[in-house]
Amino acid sequence: MTDDALICSAKGCRAPATSRLVWNNPKVHTPDREKVWTACDAHREQLSHHLAIRSFLRRVEPVEQAR
Repeated sequence: MTDDALICSAKGCRAPATSRLVWNNPKVHTPDREKVWTACDAHREQLSHHLAIRSFLRRVEPVEQAR
């Protein structure tokens, strides 16, 4: 998958993703399991906040860092 193929994970958004939101739900996943949502610039804060208030957010990194 190429960077330009990644789209934002926000509902209904089709914008290109610029960030990866790496998260883990400790009630469901083992500690080494990392899930990823992608986010465009417009939705990065909203999606990060959603994960952070649940204590799921581990880190936010640029899409290109994942390569």
